[in-house]
Amino acid sequence: MTDSYLTARDATRLVRALTAEHLPEMLDIERQGYSNPWSEAVFRDCFRADYRLWGLWEADSLLGYAVVAYLVDEAHLLNLCVARHSRRNGAGRQLLRHLMAQAGHDGMSRVLLEVRVSNQAAAALYLNEGFSQIGRRNGYYPGADGPEDALVLALDLQPA
Repeated sequence: MTDSYLTARDATRLVRALTAEHLPEMLDIERQGYSNPWSEAVFRDCFRADYRLWGLWEADSLLGYAVVAYLVDEAHLLNLCVARHSRRNGAGRQLLRHLMAQAGHDGMSRVLLEVRVSNQAAAALYLNEGFSQIGRRNGYYPGADGPEDALVLALDLQPA
């Protein structure tokens, strides 16, 4: 995990914690990104002590977000979504690197996530950042053509 990919543009972006007041922007990005988006109720349930919600901002515009659950010593990345207009320019990578660094700082020993088998761009990002496949969940995601499998990926974190 190096910063060699980060660009001057990343310096104009800021990652900060999200609150319930950011739900309208989060829901807009969620609906752009997924055929079966999370509901407002699901997001509201994530605003609690054992979750971390991070947003990537450029000026006053939310570019993307990450939702992470802390379970004992594991950070489970539940949702990472970037607005359509901000994809393929490092926004997802910047969010991912932030949540990995923060999880390590918070004493987590690894990050765990699921990614749709068909989401090759996201899987490539995670693998490029050092994640390894540790399993597969059959029929994990709902889909228009029926359930879709998920790859289970993990990254061991270095002690902070």
